[in-house]
Amino acid sequence: MSAPQPIRVLLADDQTLVRAAFAMLVESARDMEVVGQAGNGREAVELARTVGADLVVMDIRMPELDGIEATRRIAADADLAGVKVLVLTTYDTDEYIVDALRAGASGFLVKDTKPAELLEAIRTVAAGDALLSPGPTARLIARVLRLPATPSPAAPPEALTALSDRECQVLTLVGRGLNNAEIAEALGLSPFTAKTHVSRIMGKLMARDRAQLVILAYESGLVTPTRTGAATG
Repeated sequence: MSAPQPIRVLLADDQTLVRAAFAMLVESARDMEVVGQAGNGREAVELARTVGADLVVMDIRMPELDGIEATRRIAADADLAGVKVLVLTTYDTDEYIVDALRAGASGFLVKDTKPAELLEAIRTVAAGDALLSPGPTARLIARVLRLPATPSPAAPPEALTALSDRECQVLTLVGRGLNNAEIAEALGLSPFTAKTHVSRIMGKLMARDRAQLVILAYESGLVTPTRTGAATG
């Protein structure tokens, strides 16, 4: 039996030393390899189209083309449908993270994340799961969506009419940051059934991944931020 192919990682950050440090870390893992490095968003998009990356570790604030627009272009390119984006930011209060998730990123990390956590995040996102924990991500989204809204390409609330009552319940729990096992326990379902519901919801709402479902749950009003930034629904 042949060994599984390593995760092919593209690094995008305008700081050379940061890229070098990330490259050393990624290369230290047996199950992944660095296939390219970009110093700005434009280079990241171009390399994503040529190096065959599975995942892009994307800084938000870069010259020429920022990480949000680069993520949007990668997500919109049919030839890059399998490429995931993991966004890095300096602060977990960075309001641009929500824009990055709307653009198609599958999750985010702060740059001072422990090395082992970064590697595990790469594995999680590359496997097709969104990197969304019940705490920090939900609080961040709740806080940012309390700010004056700007137009976004997210599906309008009326799109939720395509969902069954059970699917709306599941979407609400996704928005609160629960994973499939937690959703199954909360609703008395099997983990497989919970996963099936999430997949059907993504299809009906044309969401790229679980991260976009969280955004939709807030923007549709299924989940509402409280004064402390915690999610309710």
